[in-house]
Amino acid sequence: MNDSRGKILLIDDDPFFLKVLSDAFNENGFTVFNANDGIEGVKAFLEKGPDAVISDLVMPRMGGVSTCMEIGRLAGDNPPVIVLLTSMFQEAPHEHGAPEMGAKVHIPKSTKPVDIVIIVEQLLDRKRYLQG
Repeated sequence: MNDSRGKILLIDDDPFFLKVLSDAFNENGFTVFNANDGIEGVKAFLEKGPDAVISDLVMPRMGGVSTCMEIGRLAGDNPPVIVLLTSMFQEAPHEHGAPEMGAKVHIPKSTKPVDIVIIVEQLLDRKRYLQG
C-alpha cells in the first residue's frame, strides 16, 4: 500500500530541526528520508529518488549550495523540487526564476514547519500539473 503524498529528503546537521520538520511532513502524509550533511544527502538522493529535497545552507563536509547543485546535476532533465533553508536571511520565502545557490526556492529557517510543508506541497502540485 503506497498512500504517501510524495517522498521528501531533508538534509540538515541539526538533529532537532530534522526531527521537527520530519514530523511535520510525516503528519501530512509524506514519506521522509533524513541526511545529516550534503554528502549523505547526495547519496540518499541517488538511493531514494525523492520528489523534493530540502537542504540547510550551512553544514559540515558539504554545504547546502554544493549539495543542491550536485543533486540538480545528477537529476538531469527531471530534477526534484529543491528548497534551500537558511537562517542567514529573514525575508519571506521566495522563488527565483532560475536556480540561485542551487535552488529555485529559498526559505528562512525561522519559517514554521507547517508552512514549509504547505510551500513544498504547492511546489509539488505545480510540478505535477506542469508535467501533465
